[in-house]
Amino acid sequence: MKKLFALLAVAGLAHGAQAAEVVGKAKDAADKKIAMCIGCHAIPGYKASFPEVFQVPMIGGQSAKYIEAALKAYQKGERKNPTMRGIAGSLTEQDIADLAAYYSQQK
Repeated sequence: MKKLFALLAVAGLAHGAQAAEVVGKAKDAADKKIAMCIGCHAIPGYKASFPEVFQVPMIGGQSAKYIEAALKAYQKGERKNPTMRGIAGSLTEQDIADLAAYYSQQK
């Protein structure tokens, strides 16, 4: 019986660790994850023409919370842009946190 309680306690701790808040790591985003962002968001004055012509915002220096919220809104379809919906839809929670941490540290 003691072994069963010990096993349940360990399982509970493991589940608690999985439910922990995702923390963004800017260094993790730098190498691979930003490649899909820099083609548009790193060009001053860049305008995209799909699905319509619009000014692409510079995201460097935005708050991490704002970037996270924007990416999650694209994932859910609350923000309307097919390109960003596709990109955001491919991101994990950790990807979003890492990208937000990275871009919030840029100027």
